[in-house]
Amino acid sequence: MPPILIARPGVEPVSLAEAKAHLRLEGSDEDALVAGLVSAARAFVQGTTRLCLIAQTWRIAAPGWPPGRAIALPVAPVLAVGAVRIGTAGGPVLLPETAWSLDEGADPARIVAADDAPDPSGPGGIEIDVTAGFGTEPADVPEPLRLATLMLVASWFEARGDDTAPGVAAVPPAARELLAPFTRRRLA
Repeated sequence: MPPILIARPGVEPVSLAEAKAHLRLEGSDEDALVAGLVSAARAFVQGTTRLCLIAQTWRIAAPGWPPGRAIALPVAPVLAVGAVRIGTAGGPVLLPETAWSLDEGADPARIVAADDAPDPSGPGGIEIDVTAGFGTEPADVPEPLRLATLMLVASWFEARGDDTAPGVAAVPPAARELLAPFTRRRLA
């Protein structure tokens, strides 16, 4: 089951003021457009790198403990695990932190159940709430990712309304180069 976003980032990795300065815009006529482009650029950077930029909370669900009793966390970098719950006939039960551990050294990070951790015995299986991101503030995000975000905003702002703008790529090559070292690859 894919992760479910339960708390969006509180801020964007690039502020509206930073984006407007990068675009050399004055006034507020284009603020809504620029704010939308910043949000879209963040989503693109996160989708490309498979990394959360600003702290956000996700729920990961599994039907039960897999062989090895470890559940890979599809969001990164992991800042905190808020809760691990198992389904029981009486409803979800919060597992104590002694029943599981976070293996941050694995890639991807994973929750490992202790040998004596109970298995789900009712609907809901296992639910894990994870906060992922580089931090809560834009300054916590690595500068190459922030710069790539600004480059995307500028490219998309310049090409707005164009199906194919001559000489303007949908994703500037320099932005792709900035994202490359951060991009997490899938093996399958």
